[in-house]
Amino acid sequence: MVAGISVVIPNYNGIHLFEHTLPTVVEALQHVNKPNEIIVVDDCSTDTSVAYLQQHYPEIKIIQNKVNSGFSVTANNGIKAATYDKVLLLNSDVKLTPDYFANQYKYFDKPDTFGVMGRIVGWEDEKIQDGAKFPYYHGSKIKTSGNYLLKDERLMQDGLYSMYLSGANAFIDKEKFLLIGGFNELFSPFYVEDYELSLRAWRLGFKCYYDYNSVCRHQVSTSIKSKSKKRYVSTIYDRNKMFLHAIHLEGVQRLLWYLQLIPEALVRIFTFRWHYLKSLSMFMNASEQVNQSRLQFETKSKALGTRCSIGEIKEFILSSIKAEKVIL
Repeated sequence: MVAGISVVIPNYNGIHLFEHTLPTVVEALQHVNKPNEIIVVDDCSTDTSVAYLQQHYPEIKIIQNKVNSGFSVTANNGIKAATYDKVLLLNSDVKLTPDYFANQYKYFDKPDTFGVMGRIVGWEDEKIQDGAKFPYYHGSKIKTSGNYLLKDERLMQDGLYSMYLSGANAFIDKEKFLLIGGFNELFSPFYVEDYELSLRAWRLGFKCYYDYNSVCRHQVSTSIKSKSKKRYVSTIYDRNKMFLHAIHLEGVQRLLWYLQLIPEALVRIFTFRWHYLKSLSMFMNASEQVNQSRLQFETKSKALGTRCSIGEIKEFILSSIKAEKVIL
C-alpha cells in the first residue's frame, strides 16, 4: 500500500461548511511532507455540494452514493477508495489546525496501532468535546467514561490509550481497517458505529490512541430541531446501543443484558419514552444480522489468534495511568 495520507470526508448537504473547513484541511496537508489526497463522499445531498466542490476544488476526488446510505456505508466507500495507507476520516463540520498531523505519525511506529484521534474542541472556544475514554460495566451494560486527561500535561506527550476513535477525526491504518471489516453497516444511518469499530479493533488485539496536542475544532450540530426528528435520532441511537451489546457481550453478561430488556422497556413506557419500543422492535427484527456480525467477529478472532474482553481492555487502559493524577 502506498505511503501517504487520504482525508475522507462523508458529506450530506454540507455546502455551508466547506468554505470554513476545507481550507484548513488543505493547509494541514501542506504541512506534511507526504503524498496526500482529499476524498469527499457525497451521500445524495439535496444542496449543491457536488457542484461547489467541482468548481472550487477540482483536485478533490468526489464519490457519489447512488442512494442515501448513512455514515457507515459512506465512510466505508471513501476509505476503500483511498489511495494511501493512512486515512483521516473527518466530519464535514470539523476544522483542522495547521499542525494537526505533526504528532500523529509516531503512533504508527508501533505495529499494533489501529488509529489515533486528536483533541476535539469547540468551533470558537477551547472546551473539550471529545477525548480519551475507557470502558466499564454498569450492571450488564457497556458504558464509557467521560473524557479523561492527566493533570500533568507533560505526561500526555506520548498520547493516551482510548476506548474509541471518534468518527469525526479518526486517523487510521487502512490495512487494519479493512482487515477487521470496516464499519459495520448494520449501524446505518448513524451513531455508535465508531464505538463499535474501535471496540472490535481493541478486542482483536489492536490499540487506539488519543493525542492531546493534535487539535481540531468541531461545530456542534444545531440542525435537529423538530420533535419528530429528535425522536427518530433517539430511536436509532437506542437501537444501535442494543446492537453493540448483542454483538460484543459474552456469557453471563450477555444473558443478563437480554433479561433486562423487558423491564427496561416497561420503565421507558412509564416515563413516556415510547420510541424505545420502536428501537426494541427494530433490534429484534435484525437478529439475523446481529448473529452474522457475531459470527464474523468469531471468525476474525480465530484467524488473528486474539480475543480481548471488555474488562481486559478497561484494565489495560487504567493500568497505563494508575500512577498518575487523572482528570475526568
